[in-house]
Amino acid sequence: MKKVRLLSLLLVVMLFAACGTTQTVPLTGRQHRIGVSDEEVLSLSNQEYTKYMQTAKKSTNAANTAMVERVGKRLANAVENYLRNNGYASEIKNYSWEFNLVQDKNVNAFCMPGGKIVVYEGLLPYTQTEDALAIVLGHEIAHAVAKHSAEQLTKQQNQQIGTNVLGNVLNATVGSNVGTIASTVAGQYFSFRNLKYSRDNESEADHMGLIFAAMAGYNPEVAIPFWKRMAGASSGAQNDALSNFFSDHPSDAKRIVALEKEMPEALKYYQAVKGTAKTSVSATKSTSKKSRR
Repeated sequence: MKKVRLLSLLLVVMLFAACGTTQTVPLTGRQHRIGVSDEEVLSLSNQEYTKYMQTAKKSTNAANTAMVERVGKRLANAVENYLRNNGYASEIKNYSWEFNLVQDKNVNAFCMPGGKIVVYEGLLPYTQTEDALAIVLGHEIAHAVAKHSAEQLTKQQNQQIGTNVLGNVLNATVGSNVGTIASTVAGQYFSFRNLKYSRDNESEADHMGLIFAAMAGYNPEVAIPFWKRMAGASSGAQNDALSNFFSDHPSDAKRIVALEKEMPEALKYYQAVKGTAKTSVSATKSTSKKSRR
């Protein structure tokens, strides 16, 4: 009887793991299985974002606030154009972009599903320029576009189901205390703001963010000196302020090497945007000269 029960419980785990849909990440083409709906994720995200902004203190620096909004909106427009032109137009409805700069000395930024992005004032001394800020915001936007939160939530749900089944099996075969402990250990509070993505997710966000910044007309080459500044600070006095930003990220050296390899691809996007802009300016000047004749 116990063997039959164990087999049934294991079958439940297998069926649950097979649920959901296989989706393709824009730009990278990576496929992953998502077991939660966009509606569920966005509902949770909006609730948490509202609670956070009720307690957060917005920056009183008007110039920096305007910069964050300006860079963010320019990136969002470029990303939506890419999605619209590459078979992902249906995804655009999931985004309601907001960009906020808050009073916090920590060197951090985060993006919740649906495009709710928050930048801490402590990050700006390291970005220094709008182009470098675009690298960070592009990275955060990439998390939303790649649905990394939904991917991690799906993994947590699968782990929770598996642990609950393990608890039931242990209760049936070993004793109730062991099963209860196993279920308790698995119980974790899910928070989008504090969510730790896998290193693979972070590397993917680095890649996508670099391209997104280039698509928006920001120079991707600033990514290397920016991350070198961050790497230098992370080993110095600012280590505590940087700890959240670097949690579960690739090592500084690996991140920079990867970005250097991806730079030629990013520069193609950047040069294409700059070329289009120059053509547009030339055409405007030419039309203006003709109209004066």
